[in-house]
Amino acid sequence: MELKGKIAVVCGSTQGIGFASAMLMAERGATIVLLARNEEKLKIAKAKLPTSEGQEHVILVADFSRPMELKSRIEAYVSDGNNPDILVNNSGGPKGGPIKDAEIEEFLSCFNQHLICNHLMVQALYPGMIENGGGRIINVISTSVKQPLNNLGVSNTIRGAVANWSKTMANELGAFNITVNNVLPGATNTGRLQSIAEAKSTKTNESVEDIFESMASQSPMNRIAEPEEVAEAIAFLASDRASYINGINVPVDGGRTKSL
Repeated sequence: MELKGKIAVVCGSTQGIGFASAMLMAERGATIVLLARNEEKLKIAKAKLPTSEGQEHVILVADFSRPMELKSRIEAYVSDGNNPDILVNNSGGPKGGPIKDAEIEEFLSCFNQHLICNHLMVQALYPGMIENGGGRIINVISTSVKQPLNNLGVSNTIRGAVANWSKTMANELGAFNITVNNVLPGATNTGRLQSIAEAKSTKTNESVEDIFESMASQSPMNRIAEPEEVAEAIAFLASDRASYINGINVPVDGGRTKSL
């Protein structure tokens, strides 16, 4: 699963699953393009990445809530002659809440942040992947693609749209040796999960610790995942070992999802 000589663009890479994926792929030899909205956090993340293969990692500053800004940044990077081999589309989800109470703006904002930004990233990078002779696109979504999650109405809706967009893209790009797959994390020890637990705690008066324990109990393994465990699936799909895996959803949830 060596990635030496590969260039990987990792979105949302200053923390959580994004940073864990960037770290693991750098350890395996890839040059990482860290993309997120906070420049200072990007610099800190870049300084932590290994460079044992002589990599010169790069940072790109862009906010996924501003799709045209993202488009400008990634197109400028490509126009400088850079042709990444790997794209990890990863962005934090919207706030929780029942779908019946969701505002229209919440759907539009989430649609732009996830589907539209993912699409802009792929459009900017797939021509270079074709020129390279192939590539890997991995979208970090959610197990809600298979089984909607309670109190995450907007997220459930948009994640499903992203999954179907991804499958369609896999059908179109497979002929160019570009694979498109989705990784579906279950409950994972990230800042987003912490914020979801804190919001629920405020509403229910349960402790955050009890909420985490309840989340863990939903998995047959009786624990939540660490970001590095999700990153292993992402790094595998990014490697040559996954050359004939295309257009699938890979849950990394300890068996919590009840469907196959």
